[in-house]
Amino acid sequence: MLRTILIILEVLVSVGLITTILMQSGRAAGISGAIAGGAQSLLGKKKGLDEFLSKISAGLAAAFLVITLLLTFIE
Repeated sequence: MLRTILIILEVLVSVGLITTILMQSGRAAGISGAIAGGAQSLLGKKKGLDEFLSKISAGLAAAFLVITLLLTFIE
């Protein structure tokens, strides 16, 4: 029962992690956005969202690690 709950939780965390990583702007977006007129990144709006997504990604990655270790020790 506990193993099943942890596996479901790990799947949900992994989907959330993939989603938050894909929502972040890449490194090249900052350079091309500045050249192509990306005013949002220059005004700081995009930066705040990227910082928030980065923190969420770090938390989800830590949760994924803990859940994976728990699943390893349970088996």
